[in-house]
Amino acid sequence: MNTATLSPTSPKVKRKPSGRRPRAGSHPASQQTQETHDAALYSIRAFLRSRTSYDAFPVSFRLIVLDSQLEVKKALQCLLLNGVVSAPLWNSERSVFAGMFTVSDIIHLIQYYYHTSSYDNAAADVETFRLESLRDIEKSLGVATPPLIHEHPNASLYDAAQRLIQTHARRLPLLDNDSETGHQVIVSVLTQYRLLKFIAINCTRDIQFLHLPLRKLGIGTYVQRDPSEGEPQLGQNPYHPIATATMSTTVFDVVHMFSERGISAVPIVDENGVVVNLYETVDVITLVRLGAYQSLDLTIAEALNQRSPDFPGVVICTASDSIGTLLQLIKKRRVHRLVVVEGEVCNF
Repeated sequence: MNTATLSPTSPKVKRKPSGRRPRAGSHPASQQTQETHDAALYSIRAFLRSRTSYDAFPVSFRLIVLDSQLEVKKALQCLLLNGVVSAPLWNSERSVFAGMFTVSDIIHLIQYYYHTSSYDNAAADVETFRLESLRDIEKSLGVATPPLIHEHPNASLYDAAQRLIQTHARRLPLLDNDSETGHQVIVSVLTQYRLLKFIAINCTRDIQFLHLPLRKLGIGTYVQRDPSEGEPQLGQNPYHPIATATMSTTVFDVVHMFSERGISAVPIVDENGVVVNLYETVDVITLVRLGAYQSLDLTIAEALNQRSPDFPGVVICTASDSIGTLLQLIKKRRVHRLVVVEGEVCNF
């Protein structure tokens, strides 16, 4: 797999070739076929059907739950202090699950105030604006209200995965019921990353047989421009349908992409189409944390200078990498997205 981090850069590790002979029972690449790939998928699906969503969590874990009447500013501070980017909402008046507070809500809120109010009014309103009013903001922007989905922690991981796929959700709240009061109880939130990590850790033998490339499996979003059509005309997106930006693009333009397209990251490319960085929704939180509601006119280059120095970098792969290789990567490090590139210079 051709993976690397674009920023910060890290030296390549050269491994000493192994002189050991292959162990008995190993399967060389020449024996990997469509049948072995399908068999591995069948085995993984069977494994997920035999495990519950609760099995994917460690013995001890922390859960942050926010009251829906909490002010947005305090809720955001809570996320930042606890190092998380989302949290389930609880309606204390009705004792029911009320949805999720995510970075997307902050994106919508910023866009709303940028269009309808001044910086001073926005800064004042955020002090008192409550989480329960976020759905009204979405209606004003014409943004679809996220579905109020959830699953029981004892439901199979296979069912949870199906729910994530069907709803295009990135996270799935797990709800139980109190046996005495009958009220809902928020147990945890299953994310796409945690599910994939669980598969990568527990299905190591099977993922070795997931050798088919990403593009053949239809995994990912790819540039659809036909080279025979020549250079794109002025104003056309040369990387359609992928949203991209440059270092000179303003933060607000990218925020608009986040909100309009329902995406969480935009690749930053240079004039040659080389991927040089990635701007994510969580980067916007950095500006909000600094109180920089007026900083949406900053360029991406200026905004990236305010990014935390512990940013892990941009992870890239190619369309010919296998899903098995990506799962092995997820097993080793925390990866939420990969940019698919081609060539030695990381072109789109």
